[in-house]
Amino acid sequence: MQAIESLVATLSTLIWGPLMLALLLGTGLYLTVLLKGMQFRALPLAFKLIFHKDHHHEGDISHFAALMTALAATVGIGNIVGVATAITLGGPGAVFWMWITGLLGMATKYSEAVLAVKYREKGPHGMRGGPMYYLAKGAGLPWLGTLFAIFTAGAAFGIGNMTQANAVAKIFESTFNIAPHLTGWVLMILTGLVILGGIRTIGKFTSLLVPLMILAYVGTALIVLLINLDKIPHAFSLIFHHAFNPISATGGFIGATIAAAMRYGIARGVFSNESGLGSAPIAAAAARTSDPVKQALVSMTQTFIDTLVVCTMTALVILTTDAWMQGISAGELTSVSMAASLGESGRIIVTLATALFAYSTLIGWSYYGEKAMEYLLGSRAVAPYRVIFTAAVIIGATSSLEFVWNFSDLMNGMMAIPNLIGLLLLSPIIKLETKRYFSELKK
Repeated sequence: MQAIESLVATLSTLIWGPLMLALLLGTGLYLTVLLKGMQFRALPLAFKLIFHKDHHHEGDISHFAALMTALAATVGIGNIVGVATAITLGGPGAVFWMWITGLLGMATKYSEAVLAVKYREKGPHGMRGGPMYYLAKGAGLPWLGTLFAIFTAGAAFGIGNMTQANAVAKIFESTFNIAPHLTGWVLMILTGLVILGGIRTIGKFTSLLVPLMILAYVGTALIVLLINLDKIPHAFSLIFHHAFNPISATGGFIGATIAAAMRYGIARGVFSNESGLGSAPIAAAAARTSDPVKQALVSMTQTFIDTLVVCTMTALVILTTDAWMQGISAGELTSVSMAASLGESGRIIVTLATALFAYSTLIGWSYYGEKAMEYLLGSRAVAPYRVIFTAAVIIGATSSLEFVWNFSDLMNGMMAIPNLIGLLLLSPIIKLETKRYFSELKK
């Protein structure tokens, strides 16, 4: 077993090396150029379409519900611990590269959703789509679609389930002294109540939970920033200056090179918004919409909200205090930074936010895994999958999961490879669909 764990850890490190990060960023840049910076010029329209309802069209849930389901899966512990990790290892300049990843990732997320809706199909449990379908039907590579589905199913039980349950259990144990198995049982019941009802129940639940948890977290961060208003210009100065200049060791901070700022900023940005991994288009395919481009525009706002809003709030809270220079671990950095302005209540707020973010990720990923299993084994696999997924929550809450984290990272990376191949091969289709929609919009 130790040999297997070592192999998985090694493969995970290799997969998420500079080549993968360059491929993800490069694909986003290519699609940005191909679409003539569409994510910038069409952003106001995209936000307007979030609340648009296409009645009497194919689909299971509204544009808004599809966006909230995708946001549920992406707005997670990466927005709190991930940002802190980027700053701890890459310095303040890492935040700049997170922004770049988010801006380019919007084009990637848009492109994924265009293809997901275009090549989706109707199944006994609602609409089904995503990279496995556009790889098979669009690119003519069904074997690659099967590989993507296998990797997605693996990632769903790892990063989408047990690691999230474990994070919630540990946070509640350290903050409120609640035994992990108690957290696990409650979390399992809450998960089952939502996911056993399928995508319509998930959509309704995330439509309520996700906006509230994001607004509550961002609102708290804004209070901290108002308290430290005079320090915000210096925080931005640190971000822009150290994106292109190394930062020397100071206090408990060990220093960071420009390469480290780029590496950790890009890596944490990708992990946070998942642009290019191929997960979010599975939710986009369920949207009730009259046109693939409509849902794609809505989908790209997910990356904007996740990285440019939520991650930025976390980064500014950290950089307007001195906590990041005191050698505090990434897991504690955000809560310590909040506590510096709000006292013990700040630490409790971060704990609750982390728990909600992790839980929402669990709910969102349950749907991704379900659709992967349906693709691999047919509709008969859906009901057993939901039961097994729910039961896995208690295992995650009460286990040591270092191996599962490495396995999850590996599966995420393996998901990205076939998805990026599909995006590049089908980029002419993405361009044609985009041109058609905006031409019709002008008429």
